[in-house]
Formats: sequence, C-alpha cells, structure tokens
Amino acid sequence: MAAPGNDDCSDAGGGGGRRRWSLYGTTALVTGGTYGIGRAVVEELAALGAAVHTCARNESVLRARLAEWDAWHGGGVVTGSVCDVSVREQRERLVGDAAGSACW
Repeated sequence: MAAPGNDDCSDAGGGGGRRRWSLYGTTALVTGGTYGIGRAVVEELAALGAAVHTCARNESVLRARLAEWDAWHGGGVVTGSVCDVSVREQRERLVGDAAGSACW
C-alpha cells in the first residue's frame, strides 16, 4: 500500500479518503478476461493505467472485446491472445505474448 502523500496515488474523489493506485508503467496478465470477474479485472487495471494482456479460448469473442476496449480509452492499453490455459504449450506462448506487449 502506498504511503500517504505518495505521488503514485490520486484521490478517488469524495471526502472518504479512498486512494487509488496508479499502475502506469506496469503490465498485467489476466487470464479469462473477456467475461465476468476477469473482464472486470482487465477494465479496472486498464483504468488505473496498466498495460493489460488477456486471453480467451474463443477468438471471435476476444476480438470483439478488444475492439470494445480499444474504443473505450479507459487509461491503459489492452492486448490479447487466444489461449486455453489448460494446455501447457499454450500457457508458455501466452507468457511470451504478454512479455512482448509489456511496457517496462
């Protein structure tokens, strides 16, 4: 957690004192990011400024979601690749894809 007054955080508004992290300059890998909790995680990380790489088993769903996020301009960049994480070779390729889209 960031220390009070840390420039990496910004006030989320309101008098509640809730702080949000800035994730600019970071990259996140989120599996299953096209639906449900995974989708919410992708969107929150991107809104905080992270470059996010996600995956899905269904290419058409992934492409549609990536197009939505591209038009959304929520903060960070979202990229993706097709992957079935139950298959070792596909997981290894996914990590390489995510590293290739990293913003370090």
